Amino acid sequence: MAQGARAHTVLASTDGAAFASLRRPATPRVERYEVGRQLRQRVPRATLADWTEGGRAADPVQLVIESNVGRVDRLVPVRIGRMTASPFAFLRGAAAVMAADFAQLPATGITPVICGDAHLGNFGFYASPERDLVFDLNDFDEAHPGAWEWDLRRLITSVHVAGRQNGSSEDECGVAVRRCVRSYREHLAYLAAQPLLARAYDRLNLDQLDRAGVGAAGRRALEDAAARARKRTSDRALPLFTEQRDGGRLRLVEEPPLITRPDPEQYERITVALDEYLQTLPAQWAVVVGGYRLVDVAHKVVGVGSVGLRAYIALCEGSSPDDVLFLQLKQARRSVVAQYVHGDSAWHEHQGQRVVQYQQALQTVSDPLLGWTTVGRRQYYVRQFRDMKGAVVVDGIDAAALADYAGICGLLLAKGHARISGASMITGYLGRSDKADAALCRFAQRYADQTERDHAALVAAVERGLLPCEPGI
Repeated sequence: MAQGARAHTVLASTDGAAFASLRRPATPRVERYEVGRQLRQRVPRATLADWTEGGRAADPVQLVIESNVGRVDRLVPVRIGRMTASPFAFLRGAAAVMAADFAQLPATGITPVICGDAHLGNFGFYASPERDLVFDLNDFDEAHPGAWEWDLRRLITSVHVAGRQNGSSEDECGVAVRRCVRSYREHLAYLAAQPLLARAYDRLNLDQLDRAGVGAAGRRALEDAAARARKRTSDRALPLFTEQRDGGRLRLVEEPPLITRPDPEQYERITVALDEYLQTLPAQWAVVVGGYRLVDVAHKVVGVGSVGLRAYIALCEGSSPDDVLFLQLKQARRSVVAQYVHGDSAWHEHQGQRVVQYQQALQTVSDPLLGWTTVGRRQYYVRQFRDMKGAVVVDGIDAAALADYAGICGLLLAKGHARISGASMITGYLGRSDKADAALCRFAQRYADQTERDHAALVAAVERGLLPCEPGI
């Protein structure tokens, strides 16, 4: 590990206040480029290819078992069932495994706020406050200051694993990974040369795909995802998730074990928590949301890595029965990145607030109803449940579409990293050549092999009875 380099250029802040001083002298861009370039002596770019299973600090199956602690017991078999479905599904749920592995690898020490769970499935469409459809990073449960390399390593591994799963050749997987890394490197270099405000405004929507070099196959995949996203709104969700009972009163539909109703005591705690959530919203949005009335609450299982954590849907009614708002309360726990950055010390008093603030830091525009609250002793963040959210379906896309999509995700990851700090130094380190691209391409192939072995190990653990498993739910 490049411990010296890490201590040399740590940039991340533990809270937003550290970014809010106009009295700090700004380091000239040219000097920051040079700092990054000099880091190649400590951490040669060729070391970005490094991976050997023998260097692991923890067993991956044991890490999965440990990550189940504190989850809803009856849902742990569902989580394991989803993770054993395929190597890519395992990858989706294995952020903790990757964080443990990547912490052992060479790193430059440049630590902006990172997503912490950057993979192909965690980019997607959502609505901006102006109701435009935006495409960006869209999952921040693990967001935290950390090594930029970790995000990029996780993303490119997901590209290679997805490609194999869809029948692409190793060469085709490599092309997609190189497209992702090159897109990251070149867009980061572009943004590093821009004023800070210009970086903050940078965004991508369907009308701007040409600048990302998206071909016909990738454009079709994105347009299909956009069409699905436009249909995912509260009014369209109303007949899908509700039924009329008790004299016409709307109720959320139960579908055990995936959608269940909390007991009355928990329902009351959630009601109080939602009132507290309003206090975390900007005043104008608190007034709008405060005009709705809570009608019903249900627990709904979501995702892969999040299965077993508490996640509630709150159905709220406005001025008429068809004026509805669906809010999601999602349990927030300490990021899997945190222990490798600052050990056992606590940087964040409220993990829901961490998720919200880092999401707003990494996205150009965010859900205006993002906020946080506490239910009992557990911390949550709150967002709109159906707000034109949609993602590209990775399963089954061909090699050309995968390469296009990988390039877009690399561009968006660069945009997120450049919004915080470190773009000039990362650019100085990566340089203009494809040396880093080639090294990371080798890493992605090696770690894709590792991910497949880890998936097989989890399947074997289930077969031995070490873990409960309910597949297909």
